[in-house]
Amino acid sequence: MQYICITVGVPQVERQAEPRGVWPIVMQMRYITRMRTTHTISLAAALTLAVLLSAGPALAAETQVAVAANFTEPAKEIATAFKAATGHTATLSFGSSGQFYSQMAHGAPYEVFLSADAERPAKAEQDGLGVAGTRFTYAIGRLVLYSRTPGLVDGKGAVLGTARFNKLAIADPATAPYGAAAVQTLQRLGVYAAVKPRVVIGSSITQAYQFVETGAAELGFVALSQVINVPGGSRWVAPAADHAPINQQAILLDTGQTNVAAKAFLTFLKGPQAVAIIKKYGYEVPAGSSGK
Repeated sequence: MQYICITVGVPQVERQAEPRGVWPIVMQMRYITRMRTTHTISLAAALTLAVLLSAGPALAAETQVAVAANFTEPAKEIATAFKAATGHTATLSFGSSGQFYSQMAHGAPYEVFLSADAERPAKAEQDGLGVAGTRFTYAIGRLVLYSRTPGLVDGKGAVLGTARFNKLAIADPATAPYGAAAVQTLQRLGVYAAVKPRVVIGSSITQAYQFVETGAAELGFVALSQVINVPGGSRWVAPAADHAPINQQAILLDTGQTNVAAKAFLTFLKGPQAVAIIKKYGYEVPAGSSGK
């Protein structure tokens, strides 16, 4: 007597007769072999999947970005959008542009510099701290005279010529472009000499704003971006003609020229998502910026 074994998908094969007790054992051995093969394939698939999943974070990078204090809030939003779009992380540090330049000249490990002026990025490029050809204007800032007190600041800044305040806060004009713009505006109005004894100087535009916010000064020259979403109070946007343009430039630093995240961040900063955020905070952008 002969046994015929038929396997689906495999040609019919004739087998020699085997004792009744042997054939079930053969079938069991084949079942075990198939199961081992299946487990091996499953393990290989799992390992492949794990490698693919771990490859995503491995491709993401991080960059250290020095950001002028006036650009704090938009920079945070841009960094969040940048991470969502690219997977890269932009770690932000905030301060005055002059202080950042001094730190970079002494070896601070920043890879991207978002200054509040054009002067320091140009100097970075000239001194070999920045990569030539990567400098561009990402925003044009506006200066605002601000008070928490409704009605104190009028529509022309005439309060600066009165005795209705004791303290006027500005950022340090030696290190902060917004501080320099404040001094130029006071000079243009012809009140600088009279107001100077009442001026309190913050180390950055952030500290100048804090002086006003805490009541340490009744008035302060701050960045429009700092108060654009603050309700109440009173404010006057200084005419752009009253001070030198606040052209805020960015540059890739020499320390970041091999970092893909640093280069990607600057590219993203020029793109429509970032430009929309910049405009939302009251900045102007150069003609031809990618807001399309």
